[in-house]
Amino acid sequence: MNNKPIGLYDSGFGGLSVWRELYWSLPDESLVYLGDGLHCPYGALPPERILELAQRSVEVLIERGCKMIVVACNTATAVAIKCLREKYPDIPFVGLEPAVKPACLTTRSGVVGVVATERSLQAEKFLTTLSKYGEGVEVIKAVGRGFVEAVEANAEAEESTEVVVRRVIEPVIEAGADTIVLGCTHYPFLRGVIDKVIGDRAVRVIDSGEAVEKRVESLLDKYDIRAEDDNDARYEFLTFADEAYAERLSCKAFGREVGPSDDVKCRAIHY
Repeated sequence: MNNKPIGLYDSGFGGLSVWRELYWSLPDESLVYLGDGLHCPYGALPPERILELAQRSVEVLIERGCKMIVVACNTATAVAIKCLREKYPDIPFVGLEPAVKPACLTTRSGVVGVVATERSLQAEKFLTTLSKYGEGVEVIKAVGRGFVEAVEANAEAEESTEVVVRRVIEPVIEAGADTIVLGCTHYPFLRGVIDKVIGDRAVRVIDSGEAVEKRVESLLDKYDIRAEDDNDARYEFLTFADEAYAERLSCKAFGREVGPSDDVKCRAIHY
């Protein structure tokens, strides 16, 4: 048993979609979430810069005593996960990649849409998975331009956000996709808008959140590092931005106005 926290890292708000899966499924586990905020979005940054940011973030989480780290960012996973595992061999890492495999194996129309950042769509792991499972399937790749920015601005309900989402999603559906993969952890926060754009068309939307939670559980068991059943779980939200951003992370995570408290800490970290 190990009551140390699980760490999660993302460019900003996006990884909170994964945080929620862990929070709901693993109530005894303490969680430390680092949402960069200062350098978001990552999608078009040079790989060497993304790697630098990832290494700094992981250093912060290790300093917080995290027993496992979830790179809750598709872009950072694509660029940095291999280097992080090599640099920190004693820390179990969980990364993310677009859920291409289940999409390709279950499509009925033979057309799948993958909406992700530029960097994720260029990643070797993504292309390898696509080559392995995409035979006979037409995979339409689309960059979710403006998606991350809308989530970071808490603008999911704005009409302008629907315009942004429709511009990306509509052509994918018109091309015949019956399954759309959300390949960035920010994108599930736009699920309501995406569903509105889809309307009554038979299009399934999938993301990696549940699969990541199952992988975390399997590693907790593999290394025998689950928290005790009666552990008093604590939650910490860190950022390279400012205290206000850290508190926004907390509010977004819980889906309500939750600021600092005895079991919820919010803090800005010097980059």
